[in-house]
Amino acid sequence: MNQRTWVILTICALIMTRSTVATAQAPARITGTEPLTLEGDIASHLVAGVDRFLLGELEKSIERRGRHWSYDFSSQEAYSASVEPNRKRLAHIIGVRDERIPFDAPELIGTIEQPALVGQGESCDVYAVRWPAFGDVHAEGLLLVPSKGAPVGDIVAIGDADQVPEMLAGLIEGVPIESQFARRLAESGCRVLVPALISRQMVRRVAAGGSRSVTLTNREFLYRSAFEMGRHVIGYEVQKVLAAIDWFKKQNTKVGVMGWGEGGLIAFYAGALDTRIDTVCVSGYFDNRQNVWCEPIDRNVFGLLDEFGDAELASMVVPRTLIIEAARGPEVVIPAGTRAAPGRLVTPELENVRSEIERLMKLISRSNFETDIRLLVSGNSAGPYGTDKVLSELLESVAGVKLAPSGPAPHRLVKSFDLKGRQERQLHEIDRHNQWLLSESSYVRRQFFSKLDTSSIEKFEKTAERYRKYFYEDVIGKFEYDLLQPDVCSRKTYDEAKYAGYEVVMDVFPDVIAYGILLVPKDIKRGQRRPVVVCQHGLEGRPQNVVAGNHQAYHDYAAKLADRGFVTFAPQNLYIFKDRFRTLQRKANPIRKSLFSIMVPQHQQIVSWLCSLPYVDSDRIAFYGLSYGGKTAMRVPPLVGNYCLAICSADFNEWIWKNVSTRSPYSYIWSGEYEIFEFDLGNTFNYAEMAALITPRPFMVERGHFDGVAPDETVAYEFAKVRYLYQAQLGIGDRCEIEWFPGPHTINGKGTFEFLHKHLSWPNPHR
Repeated sequence: MNQRTWVILTICALIMTRSTVATAQAPARITGTEPLTLEGDIASHLVAGVDRFLLGELEKSIERRGRHWSYDFSSQEAYSASVEPNRKRLAHIIGVRDERIPFDAPELIGTIEQPALVGQGESCDVYAVRWPAFGDVHAEGLLLVPSKGAPVGDIVAIGDADQVPEMLAGLIEGVPIESQFARRLAESGCRVLVPALISRQMVRRVAAGGSRSVTLTNREFLYRSAFEMGRHVIGYEVQKVLAAIDWFKKQNTKVGVMGWGEGGLIAFYAGALDTRIDTVCVSGYFDNRQNVWCEPIDRNVFGLLDEFGDAELASMVVPRTLIIEAARGPEVVIPAGTRAAPGRLVTPELENVRSEIERLMKLISRSNFETDIRLLVSGNSAGPYGTDKVLSELLESVAGVKLAPSGPAPHRLVKSFDLKGRQERQLHEIDRHNQWLLSESSYVRRQFFSKLDTSSIEKFEKTAERYRKYFYEDVIGKFEYDLLQPDVCSRKTYDEAKYAGYEVVMDVFPDVIAYGILLVPKDIKRGQRRPVVVCQHGLEGRPQNVVAGNHQAYHDYAAKLADRGFVTFAPQNLYIFKDRFRTLQRKANPIRKSLFSIMVPQHQQIVSWLCSLPYVDSDRIAFYGLSYGGKTAMRVPPLVGNYCLAICSADFNEWIWKNVSTRSPYSYIWSGEYEIFEFDLGNTFNYAEMAALITPRPFMVERGHFDGVAPDETVAYEFAKVRYLYQAQLGIGDRCEIEWFPGPHTINGKGTFEFLHKHLSWPNPHR
């Protein structure tokens, strides 16, 4: 070779090298981005920023609630009608949906050896009773009946969850004499029903077969499955109270409800929903509710603070009498670090009680009718509850009588009370109801999706939009903010033979960033546009886990795909740092949002930026996630249209069963992932319905036979519905696949890689 030929070849080689976007000497940052200077753990920065954002949104919720209310103050009748839509929405979010069972009178609970008459005082008799509420669920408790003359009024008296009716009646120890308000009201001539509540007792429960166990409060145990089915332990207990009101109102008497602590919550909600209740007395509960996310998770109501604070709830009691006792409340701590959701209850501060009442008075300041709202303070809000002053006000309002002097405790007529048996019956009945709802849920979802037209792909896509909108706004929760300018920053962190890798950070919302790792193949020619695979890690994972280190679940699959010529991006999702991210869900739920309310916009910002890169084909961006990343695959691609296909690995299964079943050892009931439950999902979207929102884009499931997420049969059952939609109804079966492989909870990277090459139209270099 002569010198001239050598020079020509060298120049050609240089030209070819310079025609690529990336070279062996990859640039220090991605072209068009600013240098990334953020130090420390960026994932921690991301979670902290979202925390600040959600706390700000909680604070803003107070002013935003007004959009849900259209008060008409022209008359009492007009006012009541104007808040009726709010009553219906409150009933919906606390799960007051099941039809109550009519009954003539409560049943006496007794045996040959233990009569129903369990106590007798100087002026009242005490009976053990139960009454039907809904389905096969009954309320149980005590009925106190005046022994001298007809009752002057009817009252439902509700103690805290850690109290039992016998304490309020003075039959056993546990409540100070001065706070035994059920007994005092009966001594004053009222007929009093005292329902037992589900307790906060921490109980270790073992799944069938003994393979898994969890220690939860009784209330959280029922809350988990109920929440997924659009029900709530709060709603169930409100239903029991309203069933009692149904009976009381047959006698056309005036009716009141009074509760302390958890009982105050139940009385308050019952009074807000049912205008037949003439007087509502709330003790040790009324408060500024902005820190509801700190309270036990059984008080987590999806969308509560979006529309209702305690002031708004009180406005639904108006113009009836509302008595608020600022008194000592239950002091409860459920510690972090267990498999139960951490939470605490503290006595409401008097300043907060007063400020919430001030908000109430502003809400109803334009009323043309009298209102009756009374605040009574016990010991600067830290004193005893059920004081003489409060009971006197309640009796005057309900019956027009004075409070009788406190008499001696009723005489017990039984040796012991089966408190444990009653609690177990109450738990069992509600659990059975939740499981019945699970068994019916597929039929409910089928009816919900009955407007979906599968006669053609065009009609299918058009009719699917209403469900996509519902999924985003009512299930996931949508922030009505425009995305910020991304202002992308990057820095090179990997420089391998076939690709360069960059950490990337971009803005999404104020305080909210997206973060991840972009891998760019080095052989991209100038003007060439490559397909992208977004590779999503699972629980407690990081972008680095899918790039390097040969993690046992991920096997560097983002890097392996980059080796095959794909551009890949590995985002940091929110589910990291255990309770730190789980409390984000607690903060999001009260404003009708979820973790995915943040992650969907993050992904939208990411793919929008990816589309702007000169070497990315915006029509060929795929999503491939494992485990919690598989959960993301079922929730994000339905709402981010830039994803042209989705692969769900190590997660796809009969999702509602996995969340609701208290029989299956695979259920999340037995896990510490208390954030996993999504309100009302059981009646709307299982994984087959979520996959329908991905359709007609290609969809694939990667399933290891030995994956502990679920047994093969439930995966196959749910996937069969997806396959039926693609193949039988729409005639596009080639776009829907499942790969079974003899392996655990891991990326297999065989059938899925072939699926990516096929549907992203990228040649497989290994063929």
